[in-house]
Amino acid sequence: MLLEACKCFLPQNPLESIAIVVLAHVMECLYPYHTGVMLSIHPVHTAYVLALRLGKPYSTRLRGVLTWFAVIVLHLSVYGSLLYVSCLISRILWIVVSAYIVKVSMSLRLLLTLVNNVRLCIEKDDLDCARRYAQHLVRRDVYVLGKRHVASAAIESLAESLVDGYTSPMLYYAIAGPLGALFQRLVNTMDSALGYKHNGFRDVGWFSAKMDTVVNFVPARLTAMLIVLHSFVGGRRVSEAYRIWRRDYRKTESVNAGHPMAAMAGALGVELEKPGFYRLGDPVNDVSSPEVMRRGIVIALLVAITFTSICIALNIALITTLL
Repeated sequence: MLLEACKCFLPQNPLESIAIVVLAHVMECLYPYHTGVMLSIHPVHTAYVLALRLGKPYSTRLRGVLTWFAVIVLHLSVYGSLLYVSCLISRILWIVVSAYIVKVSMSLRLLLTLVNNVRLCIEKDDLDCARRYAQHLVRRDVYVLGKRHVASAAIESLAESLVDGYTSPMLYYAIAGPLGALFQRLVNTMDSALGYKHNGFRDVGWFSAKMDTVVNFVPARLTAMLIVLHSFVGGRRVSEAYRIWRRDYRKTESVNAGHPMAAMAGALGVELEKPGFYRLGDPVNDVSSPEVMRRGIVIALLVAITFTSICIALNIALITTLL
């Protein structure tokens, strides 16, 4: 009975595991931007809207917990049903549906494109252009920031969102299949919707913020480690990048975000600063240098490739053991 249930929710062999990941990335490359109907049915969009409707500002922690479970369970039930039905119809259809679920659970091309657009704008000395793209990456008001802080915001988001939007869902795919990836993305969305400490969400968003911290705890540290190991791309020694990572990761309010950001600061030899909040790294290189930013993008891409390869191997090992 258990094996039959797993058949509709987990890859059954290495070929299926690889096919799902490859097809998901093909979908991501072909259609990175969701608009219209595709946006309206995107689980990140529907979860975000539903979370805001159920988790009213100035509500209690209990309401926040109930909202979290309602949104998560509803979405996992819907997409789990899609997997089950597609499994009954055709194994090929199941692979396609699984790839779609993994695709909507990650966001890599959009992240790299936005950061690269900031880089290109800075290269053309068009600060307003750089600010416009950077504002898509961070919540802070970048229109009051100078070139160095705009570039810093982009690199910070590159490192942090690499975890939230890519390596973390890929790790949960490796562990629990397509629904594992979706679960991580939903948890991150709940934190984005309710996990603020202002505007009345301190209590109702408490549980969402805590769960996001727990779910991304391991991926954040694994990603930071890989960023350090790829520091040669930034012209830095691994030992120096590691030193900066371990020295500065505690400086951010988030217990997870500081890890990939401090590691990226060390790998590029730059100082990342959110004015009034934190400074990470040392200003060996100019963070607003287009070449330095390009190296940061290359590091992120190489980390993504390395991490995905590890996750595929882990997934194959798990399904081989279980099935």
